[in-house]
Amino acid sequence: MISDKLLLWVTFVLVGAATFLPRSSFIVAGHRLQLPPKLQQALRYAPAAALAALVTPDVLTVEGSFHALNPKFFAAVAAVGTILFFRNPWLPFISGMGILAAARWL
Repeated sequence: MISDKLLLWVTFVLVGAATFLPRSSFIVAGHRLQLPPKLQQALRYAPAAALAALVTPDVLTVEGSFHALNPKFFAAVAAVGTILFFRNPWLPFISGMGILAAARWL
């Protein structure tokens, strides 16, 4: 029977290899391995999709359920509208936080 310490160390090594090998494969392969153009184009949207997946549930729900008068939703709408209208990187923060503070105060 394998001891608990040995099993723990084997798990550490396997998890380390599972994270190290895929990440290092791009460095080792270098320019010899090219991703297909369609995949490269699709991967450009991965950071925005990950951010949307993290932010959207918090913006649309309060304590796990949907509320129509969620202050965070109004702040997000104001921030998105500001960035689309003005194209300034600082104004969405200001407008979003201002609307959030006003909505929570009211």
